[in-house]
Amino acid sequence: MKTGILAKQIVESLKQALPNRQAFTALHEPVFQGNEWDYIKECLDTGWVSSVGKFVDRFERDIAAYTDSPYAIAVVNGTAALHISLLLAGVEKDDEVLIPSLTFVATANAISYCQAVPHFVDAARDTFGVDPIKLDEYLQDIAEIRADGFTYNRKTQRRITAVVPMHAFGHPVDLDTLMGVCERYRLVLVEDAAESLGSYYKGKHTGTYGKLAALSFNGNKIITTGGGGIILTADEGLAKQAKHLTTTAKTPHRWAFQHDQVGYNYRLPNLNAALGCAQLEKLPHILKKKRQLAEHYKAVFSQLEGAAFVEEKEEGACNYWLNTLLLDQPDELVRDQILEFTNDAGFMTRPIWTPMHRLPMYSHCPQMDMTVTEELEHRVINIPSGSSLFSDIVSEEVTR
Repeated sequence: MKTGILAKQIVESLKQALPNRQAFTALHEPVFQGNEWDYIKECLDTGWVSSVGKFVDRFERDIAAYTDSPYAIAVVNGTAALHISLLLAGVEKDDEVLIPSLTFVATANAISYCQAVPHFVDAARDTFGVDPIKLDEYLQDIAEIRADGFTYNRKTQRRITAVVPMHAFGHPVDLDTLMGVCERYRLVLVEDAAESLGSYYKGKHTGTYGKLAALSFNGNKIITTGGGGIILTADEGLAKQAKHLTTTAKTPHRWAFQHDQVGYNYRLPNLNAALGCAQLEKLPHILKKKRQLAEHYKAVFSQLEGAAFVEEKEEGACNYWLNTLLLDQPDELVRDQILEFTNDAGFMTRPIWTPMHRLPMYSHCPQMDMTVTEELEHRVINIPSGSSLFSDIVSEEVTR
């Protein structure tokens, strides 16, 4: 295909898909159409704006109920949720933690906060997440279970403690196969479900398969608290530890400040939780609109040559947090032309993350063969995905 032709075709397809677009269409804007103002005003009127209050308690209960997780602990962001989850999973200094190289940097950073070492694994083409089959083959080659019951990297002599899959853009990884790998190698499964609220794997919500999981409610997520996260677990003891650690490890007392270990000031403020409670009330509606937008994109891009719209897999119901185009071939020049043309035309698009193993602070970390990761880096493009976009499409059709 000649230079620039595919980029121009994608711009025209986006214009067709989003006829009622603004001058600039963001990648994923938050939508506030419910009780947000009322709940936040209640916080201000009552003075309950910090890390305790009825909305924090309610947000935890509501998320636990929505995900069908026995326990949910609210924290300041998804990175903090992942940090505490790793600590509670038993990750210690100099341990290795297996994570996809194709992830947001927070996944790797949370491991570094534990003074542990990210160990990067390759991606699967169909989910963009950890390839469990390839991981299994890799561990057969480099890992061994020793007398203490833990798995060690024979090359580095470090203990491998956990696996952290990330459900990229809301697409669940192959959890069944991955859990089999974890069982064989006695690894703790900690899910990075930051992008997958509302996504299900074989009928069960993502984030409920691992021993612990982290959700995110950043401003660009499917619902937002402005900034916030949740730790999910089915273990009552871990839930209590998580709440204790995220509240500076303060022991209960009517007036004294007593702390029994190094803790973290990670609790979500009531003000942010109030926003989250209102947003969560609208989540079914948001998911419906996002699915309608995805179906609309699927139809519009069905005739495009050179790229395809990425659909959910049979075993995984995707929340379509970020809609994605996958180029037929990895080509950095073509990808960058598409990004330039679309953004110049007023459509915010972005590439997938720079793989972690190529970032300067992580380039020394252990890694397996990265063939698929480096291929996908030059094939993946996210396109506008806000839940209000489908409403705009319907409004345009009604007024014609």
